[in-house]
Order: sequence, then structure tokens, then C-alpha cells
Amino acid sequence: MTSTGKTAPPTGTTPPAARTAPTAASRYVQRALARVRAFDAAHPWPWDGALTGTWTVAALVDATGGWRNTAQDASLPPWLVVTTTLALVLPLYERRRHPVGVLAAMACAALVSTVSGAFLQAAYLQAIPLFHIALRRPPRALLWSTALIATPLVAGAVRFRDGTWAEHVVPALWTYVLAALVGITVRSRRDEREQEVRLATAAERTRIAREMHDIIGHNLAVITGLADGGRYAAAKSPERAAQALDAIGTTSRQALAELRRLLGVLGHAEDAEGAADRAPQPGLADLPALLDGVRKAGLRVHSDLPPAPHHLAPGAQLTVYRVAQEALTNTLKHAGEGAEASVTLAFAPGALTLTVTDTGASRTDRPPPQSRPGGQGLAGMRERAALYDGTLECGPPPAGGGWRVQLRLPREDSPS
Repeated sequence: MTSTGKTAPPTGTTPPAARTAPTAASRYVQRALARVRAFDAAHPWPWDGALTGTWTVAALVDATGGWRNTAQDASLPPWLVVTTTLALVLPLYERRRHPVGVLAAMACAALVSTVSGAFLQAAYLQAIPLFHIALRRPPRALLWSTALIATPLVAGAVRFRDGTWAEHVVPALWTYVLAALVGITVRSRRDEREQEVRLATAAERTRIAREMHDIIGHNLAVITGLADGGRYAAAKSPERAAQALDAIGTTSRQALAELRRLLGVLGHAEDAEGAADRAPQPGLADLPALLDGVRKAGLRVHSDLPPAPHHLAPGAQLTVYRVAQEALTNTLKHAGEGAEASVTLAFAPGALTLTVTDTGASRTDRPPPQSRPGGQGLAGMRERAALYDGTLECGPPPAGGGWRVQLRLPREDSPS
């Protein structure tokens, strides 16, 4: 029975080709921000010290009457105002490492400020550790923080029932709510970015595993065929055995070159040697070389490969190449002696069709796809076809006998 696999691309996803490439200016800004974040993560004390020092100076100016009405608390001793002010700003240095402890210390100072009637504006700085709690700590820590902040507010309401506290406490309350909401929003966006990175990493690992399966599986099958043929030829024709060894060496070097190119995407080195070794992914123009390698391994292959249309999308070309490679590899492994293969490529006005047929064993004599290690064979071919909204059919041909793999892809020529 013929098995057909067709999977539509996930709804709402944007093909990689359709995504807008970042401009040089945006890349520069991103690199600059990354360097700043890396420096801050490795050396947090300069920024922490600068922020704490700045707020300390501002709070002391306020405490000595620079920006506040001292008439309402003229009876307060200056040492109490200054001490309370310092208790509100100095803990900020540890706000990132111990935000809950910092907020608790500041809440105690804010309680003194409110109950004494000083209403120091430095109490608004409680919003900073509250932001870090919302950004980095579990939600229950935010609930405890709400209780810490509410204590001075409630005490002010009890102490000053004439409404004096309202003109100071209500703005502070809105400041704290805003700080918590900003922290939650930044945390949500950060979690989304981390999730996107994890998904992209998983997709890249899957792609690399699929490519390595195709490269290693095919070339090892060709090398095995050449080695078996060379062993039999050595007794009768040493010249043919030498040719087989040469072909094994060539195939091995090609496999290593493809692996280096594939694994090169994981590195960031841009040295001259790596750039020279980097080549485009295989496409339709590489199919004749693929068939020549299979023929050298001992499999007779007939082909009908008309010239490809101009500007055919590189991704579609790679899909056709890998499906042909996997189908021929399976033929080498499972079709048996004396089998022949046929590779046909057809271009209709709106579709591209690749058909690989062999005259070897039927499906009942071949191992099922899911029993092969890694599960990257037929599953990988179907994933490649689905990526371009294509279909893949695997099974005996209509005439019976052998095996057929047929790939159909919609024709989407890339722009010139």
C-alpha cells in the first residue's frame, strides 16, 4: 500500500526568506547593547555604585530642604531625617542580588518616614527593588512585597486621618503599581525571547541531524559498495581495485567537505581558510555527480534530468537533491544484487516532480522506516517535502515489483 505524507507549514509562521534582514545600523546597536549587558553581568558594581550614589546625593538634597516643604516637619530632628534618607537609598546597591531583603529594609525606613510625618520622597525608590522582584522572583515573592509596601501606607492612613497622608501616599501607590507592571511586562517579553531561542535551537539541531543523516548515510553506502566491488576485483583486476580505492578516497573527501560546511554554521570563525572551504548547498546541478557516485558503487542508474528552470528556489533544489540521495541510499542498502534504479525529473508549469524507482526487493523484504536508527530516513524526506507544501509518496510502483519514491513540489521560482 502506498503511504503518502503531506503536512502544511504551521499556521502563522513566516518563511525564512520572507523575514526582513536586519540593517547594518540595527546590527551595530544590537552588538553594542550585547557588549554593555555582558560588561554589566561580569562587572555589576560600577552601575550599582553609580545608581546608588546618584540617588543618595539626590535624597540628601531633598532631606535638607532642597525640594521639599520643611514647614510641615520643622519639629523633626535633622539626624532622623538624614538617617531615614540613607536607610532608604543605601540598600539599593544590593537590589539585584537580594531585592526582597532590600525592599524589607527600605520598607522599615519608609514606615519611620510616614509615621513621623517626614514623608521623604526617597520612599518612592521602593519601586526599584519592587521592579527587580517582579522581573526575577516567583509570583509569591511579589505578594510578600505587596505586604511590605502596604505596611507604611496603612500606618500613614491611621496616623494622619485628616487626609495629609493622601497627597503623599496615593502617588507612591501608583508608582509601585506601575513598577510591578513594568517588571512583569519585561519578564514576559524576556521569557518569550528565551522560548523563541529554545525553539530555534531545537529546529536547528533537527536540521543538522537530518543533513548529517543524509550526508553520512549516503556516502557510507557508496563507500561500502565500492569496497565490496574492489575486494572482488582485486583478485582478477588489480587495476579496477585501484580505481575503487580512488573512488573511495574521492567520496570520503566529498563527505568530509560537506560535513565541514554543515558544521561551519555552528561556529563564528570567519578565517580565510573557512571562507574558502564554504560552498553553496547542493542543488539540481549536483544531481549528475550524485548519480555518478552511485554508479561507481555498483548500482546501474538510468536518468532523465532536463535542464532546471532559471532561478528555482535554492531550498527547493536542496530538497530534491536530498530526497534523491536518500532514495538511492536505500536502494544501495536494501534493493539487493542486480537491482537497477531510474531517476526522473519533470518540470510542469506549476510543479516539480522527482521520481526514483528501483527494480529491487519489495517493501515486505525491506526493513520498515521506523526501525532504522534515528528515524531520519523517510521521516526526514517527508519533513523536507512538507516545508515547501509538497507531497512524498513511497511504495511499490503501479506496475508492481521494486520500489518507488515520488516527490512533488509546487514550483516557486526565486526572484532573479
